Amino acid sequence: MIEALRGSLSHWLRIKDGLVENYQAVVPTTWNASPIDGNGKIAPYKASLVGLKLEDPTKPLEVLHVIHSFDPCMACSVHVMDYKGQSLSEFRIPAQAV
Repeated sequence: MIEALRGSLSHWLRIKDGLVENYQAVVPTTWNASPIDGNGKIAPYKASLVGLKLEDPTKPLEVLHVIHSFDPCMACSVHVMDYKGQSLSEFRIPAQAV
């Protein structure tokens, strides 16, 4: 386990007969990206988006900028939805562009 800049980072391995039987990574995104914490409080990502003004709701680049400030990898896999759960946009950045 180690404390990364974005939070706790751990990798868990179970080895059986010289082979990896199970591998699990608990990364900072696991902690930061949930909508609410265990006590029902709004978690950091969601809290940072509350009240965010969008220049163009069909191209909500402001959301990507905010999420990117937490975790540079998350901005490449953000799906933006309205309050009814309808998808507004989906962003994918090809690996060669990174």
